[in-house]
Amino acid sequence: MSNIKQNAGDEAEFAKPLYTPIKRRSFFMYAGATAGATALLLSGCDDDKDEVVPAGTISLGSGDVGVLNYAYALEQLEAAFYAQVKDTPATDFKTNELAYFTQVAAHEAIHRDFFKAAINRDAPGKIIPSLQASDLNFSSVDFTKRDSVLAAAKTFEDLGVAAYNGAGKYLKTPAYLVIAGQIVSVEARHAAYVRDLISNGSFADDSIIDSMGLDKAMEPVDVIAAAQPFIKVKLDATSVGK
Repeated sequence: MSNIKQNAGDEAEFAKPLYTPIKRRSFFMYAGATAGATALLLSGCDDDKDEVVPAGTISLGSGDVGVLNYAYALEQLEAAFYAQVKDTPATDFKTNELAYFTQVAAHEAIHRDFFKAAINRDAPGKIIPSLQASDLNFSSVDFTKRDSVLAAAKTFEDLGVAAYNGAGKYLKTPAYLVIAGQIVSVEARHAAYVRDLISNGSFADDSIIDSMGLDKAMEPVDVIAAAQPFIKVKLDATSVGK
């Protein structure tokens, strides 16, 4: 892991607060070096060909690649949502809110692109198909209304944090666990901000933090079930973590 740091400048860029957009080049240099620090043997990949899933269903796979595909699917969903928030902003957004969501859109696009690049590099042929606009269903969101956008953003961010918290234990490659920990911390910042926009002080209430002071965690099958209404194609997460 000694070659994780590229240089002080890139590390500083990656560590800047949420209000400073993450630079795409810095993220990929840092993340690429981290992932490249191990042999990246994605255990469980070879088992995917033996999976039996219903016709028309996309299996996320097993082993590390299953976890990466799982994260990739969720990041695609978030990136598409925030891209639409940015491109067709609510007419009643308050001061600076559009600027904030524009930055979030950039964060999610970088996360999406990182997982796509990592899977294609380390597990050629194992990546799930990209989710196209026609594969997504945002019909329940009124993008012209601030309250509707915030409610959907809260759903996606809380779900994303719980997803990373629940799936981290299944990663066998330490380098990927490092990156997942850094991404989930950004997702948690998003979630906290959105929650406070909806209800000031709710950023860490009892609905997401348990009595032990730990954030909520969800298993992949439960996360995909919660996300499925927004995705028209059927995703199967039953092998993620196996």
